[in-house]
Amino acid sequence: MQRRDWIKGTSATALALLSTRWIATAQAADALTSRFPALADLALAKATELGASFADLRLMQTERESLFVREEMVQGVDAGSSLGCSVRVLVRGAWGFAASEEISEKRVLQLVESAIAIAKGQAGWRKQPIEIETLPAHTGRWDMPVKIDPFTISLEEKVERLLDINRAALGKGASYCNSQVSTVRERKWLANTYGTRIEQSRVRLHPGFSITLVDPKKGGFASRASMRPPRGAGYEHLSEWDAAAEAALAVEQAREKMAAPSVTPGKLDLVIAPSNLWLTIHETVGHPTELDRALGYEANFAGTSFCTPDKLDSLQYGSEIVNLIADRSAVGGLSTVGWDDDGVQTAGKEFPIVKDGVFRNFQMALGQAALIGREGGSNGCAYSDSFDAFPLQRMPNISLQPGKDAAVTAESLIADVEDGIYIDGNGSWSIDQQRYNFQFTGQVFHRIRNGKLDGMFRDVAYQGNSVDFWKACDGLGGESTYELGGAFNCGKGQPQQVAPVSHGAVPARFRQINVLNTAQESGKDIASAIQGLPTQSGDCSGAREWA
Repeated sequence: MQRRDWIKGTSATALALLSTRWIATAQAADALTSRFPALADLALAKATELGASFADLRLMQTERESLFVREEMVQGVDAGSSLGCSVRVLVRGAWGFAASEEISEKRVLQLVESAIAIAKGQAGWRKQPIEIETLPAHTGRWDMPVKIDPFTISLEEKVERLLDINRAALGKGASYCNSQVSTVRERKWLANTYGTRIEQSRVRLHPGFSITLVDPKKGGFASRASMRPPRGAGYEHLSEWDAAAEAALAVEQAREKMAAPSVTPGKLDLVIAPSNLWLTIHETVGHPTELDRALGYEANFAGTSFCTPDKLDSLQYGSEIVNLIADRSAVGGLSTVGWDDDGVQTAGKEFPIVKDGVFRNFQMALGQAALIGREGGSNGCAYSDSFDAFPLQRMPNISLQPGKDAAVTAESLIADVEDGIYIDGNGSWSIDQQRYNFQFTGQVFHRIRNGKLDGMFRDVAYQGNSVDFWKACDGLGGESTYELGGAFNCGKGQPQQVAPVSHGAVPARFRQINVLNTAQESGKDIASAIQGLPTQSGDCSGAREWA
């Protein structure tokens, strides 16, 4: 649909309805703030009366809006909201959980009874009773700092901004350009029998684009996606971004990539930009150090972990310059909150996962630390993505810390490489079920020759295992080179839940990493598949022989 037709057909109806919806959800949230204390007292008193040793009541409202534009066309708007409540109880060492879209005194009491019944129903066959630590009581409210509420900005303005990106790319010669912006707001209210009564709100926004350049004469093409990360922020994260300039640069880089030579596979030094390294951190450090995964709770969905509890404080995870810190307090972090969904205050709960290259901590939620004999209890890593989802141990912001020398930049890291590649932007990835052996690609691959950038390569992937890779790190950018990347959509659990998470990083240098040629590897796979097929021969009688 052309922009003028879309505006004409929707501005008076759909746009008005959507604006009204966000006003209504805001009013509903205000009403819940006043109703919540009474609902909490009622639910927790009933749970205690029925035998719960611990209980909490959680209300959650979620607003989501995504807008998609291609060239001069609006492809669509996806918007929605949800609101509901849940009760979680611990009875005789077993969890019970119940949830509903209806928020009323009668319904909350019914949820308590249902959760108690579920807990009692499974208490008899549990192999090991669940035990949780006593948490400090917290009261208060936390709101993520936001300059511009994205839900107050009209769709028409957002469409125009996205169209400007597309026009800039098309004007530079792009064959195609898609752009989009997604926004989420979460509001949560939590009360528990330890005395906690808290309310919090956070907003996240992800703008982006993807351009494709086609050479019709040669039949080739190249693409380049935006490197703008998602952020815990408001509309300013889109409005303050010079997206048109990046779109124009993306076309130039795609053109150069399309004409670049295919990489020769082998061992090469890599300098990896934060825009690529954040995903490597996520897969090779973030997921392996989830305690529930290491204990086998996630084995049925996305594997276990090579990083088992016996390796704590002994595994040399990386070189001694590697430090990876976990937090839920980073400014702009997608995992940043005032309290996690168990009610643990996150400020002051920052912790090292890898310190001076040594594996030091797992990510843990309520009741998990005791399973491996760790003191201190939860380090604030519980999250549920919906009012009807049980809180799971989920990833905080996990970030590679800058090197000690503040003067080090990507350029100075590159200057000490004779033959290598500078990788910018994240691409596809693959990792095994233990989060050990991996393969990553990227967006742009600059050739490094004699300490300087010298053209580009294409068809690049780097491969290794999590420990050897981080041990090969021998250079880190200084504090001024630190950037925050991340994703909206980290999946985990069954039923699956999706969590937002940020990963900060600095440019980092890795020596002698195995580089693959993806085009050649793809060809090998096809040839291997063909060679592995049985061949068929026969005679006129219809008899068949498989060789």
